[in-house]
Amino acid sequence: MTSSPVYLLLVLACSIGLLIFLINWRTKLHPFLALATVSFLAALAAGQALPKIPEVLIDGAGSTLGETGLVVFLGAMLGRLLAESGAVNKIADLVIKHSSPRSAPWVMTAVAFLIGIPMFFEVGLVVLMPVIYAVALRLDVAAGRPKTWYLRVLIPAIAALSCLHGMLPPHPGPVIAVNGLHANMGLTIGLGLICAVPTVILAGPVYARFIAPRISLEPSDDLIHQFTGTTVEAAQSEHQAANTTAPVGGGVGTATTRTALTEDTGLRPVPTWLAFLCVLVPVLLMLFQTVVDLAAPNSVLKAPAALFGNPVMAMFVGVLFAAVVLSLASGMSGQMARKAMGASLGSVAGIALIIAGGGMFNEVLKTSGIGDAIVDITSQLHMNYILLGWLVGLILSFCTGSATVGIVSATGILAPLVSGMPDPYVSLVVIAIGSGSIGLNWVNHAGFWFVKESFGMTLGQATKTHMTVQTLVSVFGLLFALLLSLLF
Repeated sequence: MTSSPVYLLLVLACSIGLLIFLINWRTKLHPFLALATVSFLAALAAGQALPKIPEVLIDGAGSTLGETGLVVFLGAMLGRLLAESGAVNKIADLVIKHSSPRSAPWVMTAVAFLIGIPMFFEVGLVVLMPVIYAVALRLDVAAGRPKTWYLRVLIPAIAALSCLHGMLPPHPGPVIAVNGLHANMGLTIGLGLICAVPTVILAGPVYARFIAPRISLEPSDDLIHQFTGTTVEAAQSEHQAANTTAPVGGGVGTATTRTALTEDTGLRPVPTWLAFLCVLVPVLLMLFQTVVDLAAPNSVLKAPAALFGNPVMAMFVGVLFAAVVLSLASGMSGQMARKAMGASLGSVAGIALIIAGGGMFNEVLKTSGIGDAIVDITSQLHMNYILLGWLVGLILSFCTGSATVGIVSATGILAPLVSGMPDPYVSLVVIAIGSGSIGLNWVNHAGFWFVKESFGMTLGQATKTHMTVQTLVSVFGLLFALLLSLLF
């Protein structure tokens, strides 16, 4: 295998350039085929042994689908159950009732921030997807369909979930850095929150207000129906029939709490508290594991918490819970519930396949030696340790498609350097490493493709939204860590 760092970085640059060309070429090659093609060519160029290339590609696709794919499919089932039963509209009604068009993105920021405390980025977004779609659809229709509200609601959620995922324990990445640098866990959480709040505000609702009018985005009818149980036309008719010309809370019109689908099938309205409970079951299970790990790591609760707090198991239990209680509450028959869950899989099958392609690309980059080459280069740099940790985490995460690789490598480099330094400073290095790991989340990250395909974005739109938001979170996280370091 070729080991020259310059050559390996050239392979990376050419791979990304070819991927962009294939997806945006006049033939508009399917992203999965483009990713598979680029992954194969990158493996050849990097000098991978020919018999091992299929194994590398299969391992990359399989490991990514092993967890992320299952979470996506289970999340699609949960979302469709919430949509078909009318539960998601209850949640949207409550959010809209207690907010105005100006404050709705801020409310979504707060909701995503709370959900993101125990949940991984992809899992939290899967859980929030029906709410994001339902709220955005209502606001978009009420405002005359300017096609800005999907981004106004989505971007704050991305900012909050990614920030917590990268910067704050008990998420795995920050915990790895805390343990590796022997940082104080409580102090890291406290300083992390101080950095996270302004970071989420600037990269979330503030950036969303700037970029949304500059990108016209409206997901396809299939995606809207998947997550809301209705269509744009039905939502418009409902809005007009309700005669909602008078704004509520500053501009969002009141709307009936039942979709056309719910009315046609004669289902009973689902209580609002029950709708929220169905969304929160996976959150509570993962939060339970977090609390046990922090407060009672050696107790008898450790094993069941680890079992049900696993993202796949938490989503699995959440789907079963929703299927039972929503069927009983709304009068949905078992056949209707089964049909809804089966129908949900078709719309996300392509998303899962693209995520698998991203896993292929990620695995090729990781096994090509790019990460080791960058570690060798950055370990010889002499700079502020907070900036160094952020830079190593950023570059390796971008090159390998794995935030964990960036965090582990940066932690190994910084561990001997920060030994004996004040606890607050070490905690800020942890925050900087985590911030770096979530920046430049682009074409070799599964999360990028998940967001892109879930909202029907072009590659350029996903770059201006998802990648840019996570990079802003990364940069602001670094800046606030550097500002706090002036105090120590």
